[in-house]
Amino acid sequence: MPIVRGQIVRSKAGKDKENFLVVTEICEKGVLVCDGKDRTIERPKLKNLRHIAPTNSYLTEEQLSTNRSVRHGLRDFNQSLQGDE
Repeated sequence: MPIVRGQIVRSKAGKDKENFLVVTEICEKGVLVCDGKDRTIERPKLKNLRHIAPTNSYLTEEQLSTNRSVRHGLRDFNQSLQGDE
């Protein structure tokens, strides 16, 4: 599955393990991800592709415009997953 901007991914390694993040940019070394809280849009984290698990969920470009909208998009995603359990 190719990774695209706006895709929600789960971290498999690092301090943010098991957290959900959103892809903001794709580069040679991996992807830049943020969560709108600890990792803001202004300071995204570089993650190796081996250390993330892609999902089938995406945020819109509008939701990627501010940290607040990223947090809300991920919150809605996390709540929908908890409802499935």
